[in-house]
Amino acid sequence: MIELRHLHYFIAVAEELHFSRAAQRLHISQPPLSQQIRGLEDELGVKLFERTKRQVQLTEAGKVFLERSYGVLAQLDRAIAVTQRIGRGEIGRLAIGFVDSAMYTLLPEILRVFREQFPAVELQLHELTTQEQIQALHHKQVDIGIVRSAISELGLSVECFLPESLVLALPQTHPLSAQTQLSLSTLASESFILFPAKMGPVFYEQIINLCQQAGFRPQVAQEAVQMQTIVGLVAAGLGIAIVPASLQNFHRSGVIYRPLQEQIPKTGLYLAWRQHDSSPAVRAFLGLARKTTRGESNRDDTRGS
Repeated sequence: MIELRHLHYFIAVAEELHFSRAAQRLHISQPPLSQQIRGLEDELGVKLFERTKRQVQLTEAGKVFLERSYGVLAQLDRAIAVTQRIGRGEIGRLAIGFVDSAMYTLLPEILRVFREQFPAVELQLHELTTQEQIQALHHKQVDIGIVRSAISELGLSVECFLPESLVLALPQTHPLSAQTQLSLSTLASESFILFPAKMGPVFYEQIINLCQQAGFRPQVAQEAVQMQTIVGLVAAGLGIAIVPASLQNFHRSGVIYRPLQEQIPKTGLYLAWRQHDSSPAVRAFLGLARKTTRGESNRDDTRGS
């Protein structure tokens, strides 16, 4: 059986055309090298070298075998390089699901940096609700989900990577818009625009619970799946909404945002992935997302000090 070491031995002799020099190059003694070359010739059934006391020359078969040996080793080197790049997450495909509001946070920056660092990874982006992402993860239609709530789902790992506060979105012409800060208790008679419970039950329940703690259950005037749609309906005067603070980056005329006086539990964006997914591309993206958000958090702390 021909092994890779036989090719290395053969190439050394073919390039040196001298068994002693080839042996020195390979850091072995000459007799074993000569024995390996004879064994290779026996395996192939052809002579690769013409040997005399004065010189060593390649036969015509040897010349062809040398060319092909170079090709085999080059192909092996390429296979090793590709395998190593895949192992580092530098090559492959990565399907990412995300809620629409994530695009007003650091997600675009994370995607940009990931594309720069891993240009050979094919990114497939899917805008999905939290519930749709859960199903897509289970069915391996996406590899990573970026969701709006701390879901608890068998088989999935979930981690908050970007906490943020909640704010109130009001029509610019609303009577309460003159106030710089609002209490939830003043909103009992207001019409609310909410995210549907079936699409994001955890986030929906968070809003309901906040209002109930303030002494009322919100009057739901309209539901909308997309956060920008919710903000658009607020601009149209159809109601008010409690939204993640990052929505303030969605510059929509006719809407103003106000902080709430109460101690509001933070919401945030969460990374979700299959617990036993060993994909290097998944690990690379998770690591970059964590690093980027930690860096932003440190900058915020510096600005605040």
